[in-house]
Amino acid sequence: MILEVVKYGHPVLRERGAKIKAITPEITQLIADMFETMREAHGVGLAAQQIGRALQLTVIDVRGVKDRPSTLWVDGQPAEPDGFMPLVLINPEVRPAAPAVAGPEGCLSFPEIFADITRPEQVEVTALNEKGERITFRAGGLLARAVQHETDHLQGILFIDRMPADTKAELRAELDELHAETKKSLAKPKK
Repeated sequence: MILEVVKYGHPVLRERGAKIKAITPEITQLIADMFETMREAHGVGLAAQQIGRALQLTVIDVRGVKDRPSTLWVDGQPAEPDGFMPLVLINPEVRPAAPAVAGPEGCLSFPEIFADITRPEQVEVTALNEKGERITFRAGGLLARAVQHETDHLQGILFIDRMPADTKAELRAELDELHAETKKSLAKPKK
């Protein structure tokens, strides 16, 4: 089922996600719905907060993105990122593993808003997968950026929080308009 992606200004985007204690049928369905929603929106990642649920859950799929390559190491050995996709991260822990670099980012909760964001070029990741199994890997390139962007969402951190001040100032009118539209739609009574 395709879910609504909440936009900037919705309070759930600022909530820290609750840890998932068990892989229930509800969580399994939520994962499937998140992948369907992400694909429909042509995204490479989606966090639970973006569909209105404050949980430590994100889905990622960087297959098909050729202009921004990803790198992956599993058990210290290079691995093919496409073979690791689609990726589910439950209760993830992410640690920087390389110097920071700037790169372009967008966000499904911020339609048509893009900016260069500085993040570590590689990260070490530990999480549970959709089966509740512990996974660990090192990611680089787009995959590392997507992991960091989505796990920020799980802590209530948005990519605008990591923008340089001058970039945020340039985007201020668009951000304020999106925020106001979201607040207005939330104030409308539900039918």
